[in-house]
Amino acid sequence: MRDLFTKDLGWKIFSLFLAAAIWFTVNTVLHESAVPVPDTSFKTITYDNLSVAVVAATADVRAYHVAPVTVKVTVTGPATAMKTLQAGELRATVNVTGASFANGLILPVEISLPPKVAIVAIEPDRVLVTPPTAPGKK
Repeated sequence: MRDLFTKDLGWKIFSLFLAAAIWFTVNTVLHESAVPVPDTSFKTITYDNLSVAVVAATADVRAYHVAPVTVKVTVTGPATAMKTLQAGELRATVNVTGASFANGLILPVEISLPPKVAIVAIEPDRVLVTPPTAPGKK
């Protein structure tokens, strides 16, 4: 039993030293190369009076009427992107290109957004679009 501990004592001490050195090196490399975790917090912002613009064909010069003229838009995104977001970067539009209607038509509101920003809600999500009345008609 005594030979178990004393035989090749030099090799055993060297092996123990080598194992400790390898463990220390690997442990140091793992802790130094750890990638910092990015901030994944999200922020939500609501814009109450976003004006709705009408998108029509270039040949269509009529002035359409939209009711209601503003919508409430709630958007979300990373806190870093939302910190610099301005109301002017959001555009609410309703597309009447190719639409044929006599009295009015209820169309969906489309929101254009900057990158990394997503829509949570649009209120109302549809608006009534009416063509202008011709002169002399009421």
